[in-house]
Amino acid sequence: MKKLMSLNKRIKFILFVLFSISLFIFGWVSHSGYLPIYKMIYPTVLSTIKKDKMLNVVLLNTPSTYYIGVNGPQGFEYDLLKAYSVHLGVELNITLASTIKEAIELSKNPNIHITSASLAKTPQRIKSFNFGPSYFEVREQVICYRGMIGTGKFPRDIEDLSGLKIVVGEDTSYSETIKSLQQDGFDINATFSSEYSTEELLEQVAYHIIDCTIADSNIYSLNLRYFTDIALAFTISGREQLAWVLKDGATELESNMYAWMNSYNQSGKMAALKDHYYSYVLFFDYYDTKMFNKRIKSRLPKYEDLFKEASLKYDIPWHVLAAQSYQESHWNPRAKSFTGVRGLMMLTLPTAKSLGVKNRLDPKQSIMGGAKHLKQMIKNVSKDVKGENRFKFALAAYNIGMGHVKDAQKLTKKIGLNQNIWNDLKIVLPLLSQKRYYSSLRYGYARGSEAVKYVTSIYDYGDILQKNLNGKPKNKEENQKE
Repeated sequence: MKKLMSLNKRIKFILFVLFSISLFIFGWVSHSGYLPIYKMIYPTVLSTIKKDKMLNVVLLNTPSTYYIGVNGPQGFEYDLLKAYSVHLGVELNITLASTIKEAIELSKNPNIHITSASLAKTPQRIKSFNFGPSYFEVREQVICYRGMIGTGKFPRDIEDLSGLKIVVGEDTSYSETIKSLQQDGFDINATFSSEYSTEELLEQVAYHIIDCTIADSNIYSLNLRYFTDIALAFTISGREQLAWVLKDGATELESNMYAWMNSYNQSGKMAALKDHYYSYVLFFDYYDTKMFNKRIKSRLPKYEDLFKEASLKYDIPWHVLAAQSYQESHWNPRAKSFTGVRGLMMLTLPTAKSLGVKNRLDPKQSIMGGAKHLKQMIKNVSKDVKGENRFKFALAAYNIGMGHVKDAQKLTKKIGLNQNIWNDLKIVLPLLSQKRYYSSLRYGYARGSEAVKYVTSIYDYGDILQKNLNGKPKNKEENQKE
């Protein structure tokens, strides 16, 4: 009897163990079966962007990032973000910020995916923000009022900043730099402002409301054309990388962005974009830029309506025609070169006759003739040249002739570069003046380097013109008559 009871206990124990194991296996299988559904409740940032077909970004409203030009939205970082949104197949939804501090605050909104505000990857920021891939390299520079040069007050090093009125943006990499220098014992009396953007502080330097500020090298280069009374004192930092700030937890978006940025660089598109916005920096001329800003007020109004009329007729942006005319004649209708070209668009006599221009000194005839001639050049550019490259090729042809441009294309291809993009063609054009190259070309010798400067200057003038038309303030001296 005792044995039977003992056997029953063992059987019950075994049954209990088997039942417990069964429950565990059932629970595990059930959990595994429902796990994919559980994951779907929390979609990734990238999948949400693609599902909603919308990339929400914060953009700083400045020349280095985003602004509204004559032809609509533009700016280096805007163009880069636009290209990325096209890659994703989504729309770009922009929230504007006026200062870096405001941009950082807006980035905290859970609906924002990317913040683009020329933000440097400083050690302090890396602790607080989720940065994506770097897209630009800059250095922080001390920028001061040009009028202080020669007075003994213009600073040449950090110690010279003592006693000067310095203002930088609050919560910027510049404020970090100043605070670090102050901790190291340097006597710098700086104010940190949350009210003004870096560009607005550069304007205050130009008016000599303040003595100096700090700006990234790319921001200084862009604004030097609009505020000609600012000057570089010295570089105050090492090389820093600019990058977008991504939403926390956007691991998949970050990986996708790194892959895309790598492809964008390798395709040459990044180099072309940088060339578009920054190539003119090497050709900056203080006096010429200052005079151009003055003549926008004193000369352009006389011919603005004519440029707009030609723009409508030949489908060429009027500010480009105006910029080209300034490059040709400085908006002097009676201009004449030693080679005999004349008028606002500097037409040769044979070209004028072929265009139906009877009087090259007549502003309307010259502008209409020049626009018609440029339109012809655009049509004659090789069909494989696309987009803005086509426009630049046409401008170069206006300067040195289409034959030389086609020669340069052949040479570009021969040496292993892309003959259909301006970024490569401008490398080769100067070679047309070297005998070992031009001797084998159909049209022979040409001053190709002049064509490169010609195109670069027109784009530079055009950009300055757009900023002025967009209500960008000018220096005090530019309000005076020429």
